[in-house]
Amino acid sequence: MIQEEINRLKKAKNAVILAHYYQHADVQDIADFVGDSLELSKIAASVDAKIILFCGVDFMAQTAKILAPSKKVLLAVSTATCPMANMITTEQLRAYKMDHPDRKVVCYVNSTAGVKALSDVCVTSSNAEKIILRLKDEKLLYVPDQNLGNYLKDKYIIDMECWPGYCCIHHQLTVEQVMEARRMHKDALVLIHPEAPLAVLKQADFVGSTSQIIEFASTTSAKTYIIGTEKGILHPLQKKNPQKNFVLLTPSLSCFDMKLTRIEDVLSALQKEDTEIFVPEDIAVLARKSLQTMMEWS
Repeated sequence: MIQEEINRLKKAKNAVILAHYYQHADVQDIADFVGDSLELSKIAASVDAKIILFCGVDFMAQTAKILAPSKKVLLAVSTATCPMANMITTEQLRAYKMDHPDRKVVCYVNSTAGVKALSDVCVTSSNAEKIILRLKDEKLLYVPDQNLGNYLKDKYIIDMECWPGYCCIHHQLTVEQVMEARRMHKDALVLIHPEAPLAVLKQADFVGSTSQIIEFASTTSAKTYIIGTEKGILHPLQKKNPQKNFVLLTPSLSCFDMKLTRIEDVLSALQKEDTEIFVPEDIAVLARKSLQTMMEWS
């Protein structure tokens, strides 16, 4: 059985598997740790293993390598990437900084190592609010997600420019979809990820990261929840709350790149170790500083 062979190889090679909540259910189930970007970053920095196998996309594995430089970091599928992370380049950010030297750069973890290296601090959807509030009296640039940036800019009225990047999955959500879901499920609570457009977020009962959505749904008494984030989150939600009903805001909430990883890829990566992630040391040193600042402030 494939799961048994993965477990055997993990033990033999002193490897741990990290998986994001947006992965397929069987990939989540074979992982040692499942979480959102903040949780997985903390685990990568502290886990006692020789090999970290990341089931997610490239920026996540890069982050693990930056935080755990002595470990071998593998990405289950080497082509799995994040379109939003690729919506800003180091050249673009460097040019912006030259033109706006008075602005501090707050960088979403969904970004390349090079962009992290040019930033003052990284954030995740779990801690962005806390960290940006710490910098609320500064002039800021938020990269690359315009939606999460605009959500916090609107909430706290801060001087923060937002890069015009976006998550292809969350950016498609509409107010009309929320209204229709509420019509179909009158007693449901609407929980939406902050990568959605501001007008949509203003229709939500709760806005939060994947882990925050899971916590909210697990600690409130509603029977039905409308979920506005990638459908992989339904697996942990239903495991934790079998007595509750979870409805996707729209069936199209499926990330192509997150869904590239199959359990067969997990086994292959462990067997061959041919999907190793490398980050140039000059970039890693600077990126590590912005990530460690995030850890200290969150």
